[in-house]
Amino acid sequence: MSENLSGSTIPIKRIHIIGAGAVGAAYASIFYDMSPGCVSFIAGGERFARLRREGVIVNNKNYPIPVLNSQEPFPAADLLIVTVKHHHLDQAIGEMKSGVGPDTIIISLMNGIDSEERIGAVYGVEKILYATVVGIDALREENNVIYTTQGKIFFGEERNPILSDRVRRVVDIFNKAGIIHEIPVDMIRILWWKFMINVGINQSSAALKGSYGVFQTSREAQSLMEASMREVIDLAQKLAIDLSGQDIEKWYVVLASLSPTGKTSMLQDVEAGRKTEVEMLAGKIIELGRRHGVPTPVNEHLFDTIKKIEALNRNP
Repeated sequence: MSENLSGSTIPIKRIHIIGAGAVGAAYASIFYDMSPGCVSFIAGGERFARLRREGVIVNNKNYPIPVLNSQEPFPAADLLIVTVKHHHLDQAIGEMKSGVGPDTIIISLMNGIDSEERIGAVYGVEKILYATVVGIDALREENNVIYTTQGKIFFGEERNPILSDRVRRVVDIFNKAGIIHEIPVDMIRILWWKFMINVGINQSSAALKGSYGVFQTSREAQSLMEASMREVIDLAQKLAIDLSGQDIEKWYVVLASLSPTGKTSMLQDVEAGRKTEVEMLAGKIIELGRRHGVPTPVNEHLFDTIKKIEALNRNP
């Protein structure tokens, strides 16, 4: 149960994070600064050994965050945060098994629109709160993460006319840690808004190899980004999800706040020679577009372009 006898909300004390990339490390460091004993990473195999050996460095500060071995039992979390890449999600779902107990709240800060469904299919949708993070500008090189803008976590139940007990518990810990957040009334709309942003800026930045500054100043770069976003809007409207051109304007407000030298996660992946999440972005839009009769030529172009970049990275 999440209520004590006095009716007040039982606090979240144990937080597990699976995924120690830019976003996972940034938020782990914030929790650690609040209370060093409250947060741990989950990892398995070689990643467990490397993370335990090297740790993470965030904004030039070393964080000795404990690492739980996914191949051994460990205590369940009150709050479990998933921040892995799309192509690592199935593995992560298996690795986090010990961390999920009867009262665990799970939130995913992954890109895309289907991680909650995939996690919920294994552990139960009743454990899931929908979530996404907008505006964080974290950059990762090896185990070093730098960020200047924390961004904002949007989270909640599918709809939030009032705050559920689970939401209030997460609000409490976020307030204590100083994590910027917002609870929208319609969380599914916000997930699609963030999906639209990622489809636009992540893919265009990877294709053009441009930082945020390029998209703050170049009309040509903005045109490519907007064209891919409008295909998401067309599809969302077909699915009765409330997105419009005004949501692109809201993104420009966020974009203006980001460091001009900052880079999207997909551009970071391209520059590091890692696999990208293009299947989850353009690939998903193309799939849904074909299913619902919505043309997606811009995303088809971006998909082909980014797959060619991946191939060149594999075979320089």
